Amino acid sequence: MRIYNQENTAELVEIICNKCGKRLSVTKGVPQEEWLHVDKHWGYFSQKDGIRHTFDICEECYDQWIAGFSEPVMTQESIELV
Repeated sequence: MRIYNQENTAELVEIICNKCGKRLSVTKGVPQEEWLHVDKHWGYFSQKDGIRHTFDICEECYDQWIAGFSEPVMTQESIELV
């Protein structure tokens, strides 16, 4: 979950992990930790047709989540970090 400055809706103030509730640090609108942001618009052929789910997961919860996958996540090293 992302929290923005109410006076300036473009400035990110805080990120809260939807799974564990950890508050990720943000300085001057810039996150100081990595996290996963999911924004899913469900469509036809689902039980959630027309519904949008948005959530944020801290890196620790992400690691726990993917550890339970039956097929491993594909990984590739990036040369440039953005």
